[in-house]
Amino acid sequence: MLNIINDIVDISRIESGHIDITLKELNINEQLDYIYTFFKPQVEAKWMKLILPESLPAEKASTVTDREKLLAVLANLVKNAIKYSNEGTIELGCKILETQGQAFLQFYVRDTGIGIPKDRQNVIFERFMHADIEDIEARQGAGLGLTISKAYVEMLGGEIWVDSEEGKGSTFYFTIPYKKDHQNADKEKTDESGIIVQDKEISLKILIVEDDELSSKLMARFLNEVGKEILLAFNGKEAIDICRKHPDIDLIMMDVKMPGMDGEEATRQIRQFNKDVVIIAQTAKALIGDKQSMLDAGCNDYIAKPINKDHLHALIVKYFGD
Repeated sequence: MLNIINDIVDISRIESGHIDITLKELNINEQLDYIYTFFKPQVEAKWMKLILPESLPAEKASTVTDREKLLAVLANLVKNAIKYSNEGTIELGCKILETQGQAFLQFYVRDTGIGIPKDRQNVIFERFMHADIEDIEARQGAGLGLTISKAYVEMLGGEIWVDSEEGKGSTFYFTIPYKKDHQNADKEKTDESGIIVQDKEISLKILIVEDDELSSKLMARFLNEVGKEILLAFNGKEAIDICRKHPDIDLIMMDVKMPGMDGEEATRQIRQFNKDVVIIAQTAKALIGDKQSMLDAGCNDYIAKPINKDHLHALIVKYFGD
């Protein structure tokens, strides 16, 4: 019951935007060893085996991220693997991936448990949702661990997904940006706000739609390095009016929850006369349902509050870096 209460409190903090990200340099191998040592007795108590393959090379094992959030995600995934497995093995590990010039750490937790039906794999990250399974004991809990994990991973600038076959087991994957040190890559520079700017110059006309003045100013500071001109709107109606007057806007950072006309309705109306502008939704609710509703309204992408500067940078490079 205490675990359920703690999960509900965490969800409340996530949705209200009261979760802080504390980035520090840490050793990934040490974090994996910690999780392995902590959960090994629980796994062996079920006559199963917990496996931790070869670690990352020592010279590549350090990165900059939020240790508390990383350990929380790994712990949630391992706990799920233990809950839904009664025999066989549970394996966790990590490797370094590079895609489109960016490096990521890809973690995984693999089990030989009961698996997840294909038609339920797209909802298991939602609040209070379980896969439809017959094992009543395994279904105990509020179904919040994966929701919290998804929110934390997105705050850290990564993604989480599952590959599962019913009756054969599941593998949960998630990524976070791989940063070797606080100075980051050799050919990158960092402005005072912390956004990394590649050698290629990006110069955009940006509209920030945000009802909170402090948040609006902070976002403007984050985007100052890539914004040749930054416009501000404090509600959906203002955003529509500005977009009609400035059809050359490149990027809209659209807050979702605003008084009067919200971001979802504003996005729908903007899409009626401007199909090309890139619209990125920003909201405190880092949950699947909110993300999908904004994508359905016409947003190109989604970023969770509190804004992770590396994730924001990655989105800008994604849409304007070519």
